[in-house]
Amino acid sequence: MSNTRTSESYHKVISRCKKLFMKKTVDYGTAWRILRLTSITDQLFIKAQRIRTLEIKKIAKVDEGIPSEYIGIVNYCIIAMIQLDLGNDGGDPLPADVAEKYYDEKVAETYALMEAKNHDYGEAWRDMRISSLTDLILMKIVRVKQIEDNLGQTLASEGVKANYQDMLNYAVFALIRLDETEEIEK
Repeated sequence: MSNTRTSESYHKVISRCKKLFMKKTVDYGTAWRILRLTSITDQLFIKAQRIRTLEIKKIAKVDEGIPSEYIGIVNYCIIAMIQLDLGNDGGDPLPADVAEKYYDEKVAETYALMEAKNHDYGEAWRDMRISSLTDLILMKIVRVKQIEDNLGQTLASEGVKANYQDMLNYAVFALIRLDETEEIEK
């Protein structure tokens, strides 16, 4: 089980991500229902690649920094998991309250996975570089793309949902680490 500090930090980050998700749901509805999983995977790639580019170049020419991209990764992973459940055939839009229910359900499932892994790995992510978390997200995206290219068939690996959950947790970990770094610098 994760420690209290991690649990509180995790929920604080998720609250920030959900707040943006719900605001965009009010603005745009659930237009993302039109996206196929492959398109969501590409959106994840764009966000993770931008983070990596910013980590390397240290300069952003667009006024959205690394934290907003990690938030996007969290929300797109949740969208992907919802699409997995509902089908990604351009389904009907969801009412905001239903989208919120699905959001909370996917977060709860992914949080439980995080707690189990944190127990086994001893919160090793706290000693990792944030750039390594970015690279792990990119690796998971490449894995998902390969599974998608193989039409979902795997021989020995977990499916796409587990990869989306890992990416979500890595993005939350990065946001926690960024928040903690910011608090130290104050």
